[in-house]
Amino acid sequence: MIRFGIVGFGLHGVRRLMPGFALSKKCQVTALARRDIAKARATAAEYKIPHAFASTEELCASPDVDAVLVTSPDSFHLPDTLTAIVHGKPVLCEKPMAMNAAECRQMVEAARAAKVLLGVAHVFRFEDSTRWFRDQIASGAIGQPVYARSEFSYQVHGHGRVWLTDPMLAAGGPVADVGVHCIDTLRYVLQDEVVRVTARTMSDERSGAVEAAGTLTLEFYRGTLATVIVSTRASYRTPLEVVGEAGVLQANDALTVDRPVELRFLRDGKSPEISTVNNREAYAHQVDAFADAICGEAKFPAPGEIGWQNQEILDAAFRSAKSGRAEEVVRVSTSVSR
Repeated sequence: MIRFGIVGFGLHGVRRLMPGFALSKKCQVTALARRDIAKARATAAEYKIPHAFASTEELCASPDVDAVLVTSPDSFHLPDTLTAIVHGKPVLCEKPMAMNAAECRQMVEAARAAKVLLGVAHVFRFEDSTRWFRDQIASGAIGQPVYARSEFSYQVHGHGRVWLTDPMLAAGGPVADVGVHCIDTLRYVLQDEVVRVTARTMSDERSGAVEAAGTLTLEFYRGTLATVIVSTRASYRTPLEVVGEAGVLQANDALTVDRPVELRFLRDGKSPEISTVNNREAYAHQVDAFADAICGEAKFPAPGEIGWQNQEILDAAFRSAKSGRAEEVVRVSTSVSR
């Protein structure tokens, strides 16, 4: 059983991580860290977690922690991850991996030098719905993918993560927060790489120095065009669609873990083939896969290089939003397994 310590335990820990660990077959939570030690102890007592700490350093030094899950605000991902690496603890870092690609590079290179496992929590790689898209495309069921779209919106007003509009803490608005999910999902299901990005963003009086919405056009190496549309001004929705030369794959709620997802396969004007899956165990599958990687039983599907490459795409998108031009995506220098 791999014993995890959670750094930055907050709303995400309550809503997603603890329910995921409850379904895990190979992991348990033995420690958490929050900057307010009183809150840390109260949370630990509520979830029957043995250890509560006020710092990442203390958590990583604990002999009762085998691996570290970093869920702190974006700007803390770099120092929290480096602290875990210094202590020789495998670290699973939430997305977006860091504030920019340069920070991601530091994290990856530090992990390589220390021979410590580094993964990024791109949880949608562990969903049955996205696996269905990937398998159908890989089998040639829809022929060559022509274009695709991934959308993600939610209401930030009243959201528990109050730091989301603070550019000192957040890597961006919804482009970085959930757009990175869309980008990674498209890379994963298409098994292809983004070479160029064109982006437009919109801000308003409530979004502060970050964007409130954005649209990205992604140009993939094998010719597929994809759009990513994100917003923090609309209700929660996560549609995904891939249009190929011989068919179409659709799901209105492809990236949700809260309810069953209806998958639709359309071809040649015939009635759609419909099936249903449930992604409720995605967070458990993610930590169990990380445990397998720690034990040397399998490679983790989202290593640090994946997060670094996604951040290069985000950086290109933000450059494009400023320049008004398509921007080339820097390719991570080592081979990346999608």
